[in-house]
Amino acid sequence: GLTPQLEERPEPKAKAGQVLVRVHATSVNPVDWKQASGKARPFLSADFPGFIPGYDVAGVIEELGEGVTTFTKGQRVHTRLSGTKASACAELVVAGLDVLCPLADSVDFAQGAGLPLAGMTALQGLRDGCLLPMKGATGRVLIIGASGGVGHLAVQIARSTGATVIGVCSKKNESLVRRLGAHEVIDYTNPTAWKHVAPFDAIFDCIGSPVGEYLEKLTEKGRFASCAPGPSLIANAALNLVRSRKVVPVMLKVNAADLAILDALKLEVVIDSRFPLTELSAAWAKSVTGRVVGKIIIDVI
Repeated sequence: GLTPQLEERPEPKAKAGQVLVRVHATSVNPVDWKQASGKARPFLSADFPGFIPGYDVAGVIEELGEGVTTFTKGQRVHTRLSGTKASACAELVVAGLDVLCPLADSVDFAQGAGLPLAGMTALQGLRDGCLLPMKGATGRVLIIGASGGVGHLAVQIARSTGATVIGVCSKKNESLVRRLGAHEVIDYTNPTAWKHVAPFDAIFDCIGSPVGEYLEKLTEKGRFASCAPGPSLIANAALNLVRSRKVVPVMLKVNAADLAILDALKLEVVIDSRFPLTELSAAWAKSVTGRVVGKIIIDVI
């Protein structure tokens, strides 16, 4: 397995339009260990030596870069760092204002760190990929992987729109997925569970499901969006994208406006487990199993 090493590095400095944040917590997303291991190429590569993994940050502003007036020193903030360089698994990180949001005093750092990457992925998957209206939605929305990091947030976002939400997960996570807002739950281990539940107006896949199995479960104008696009999705998207926009890969576009939307929804970040920064490799090993309910949090302070 991957074994990240802790080492001393020079303190980063905030440039104009940036802030220096003292990290209290970060979270583990599959992209972190995929990027570090090379599994995310060609989309994401890591510069070795000296690559610092991690994208989610919750912490306190230590210093303001030149010209920063919208935030204050000592303010609680959270972010999904922009770009592909990562660097959240550290005591201090530099963040741009384009991706930074205040973190309410009522939200602890673990919740603040668990939300940005997975939450924005869920929001953009539903709103931009599935074209789900953010208010007054009336359709049936299927969320595959409803108890995972992205999925458990997608359930709550979809529910807030007014849509009828159907979650797909294992039997043991059914009560959680219902509590988060699913009207119906499909136990994917039960072969008869799919009877009489289709069609769906939108399907949001959070785990990289084979597209072909789901296209027949869509309504005529329905859309299938996936934030874990595998080869079958990319092939289907290439075939369908131009003609019908039925199959859509979701690539995260990080921005402060979407994070602010998520903050306003007051979503619950379900925490699977917490590790100190010194045990990052154990946290990654847990993430690799794919059996994570909600989010894995890394406590830096």
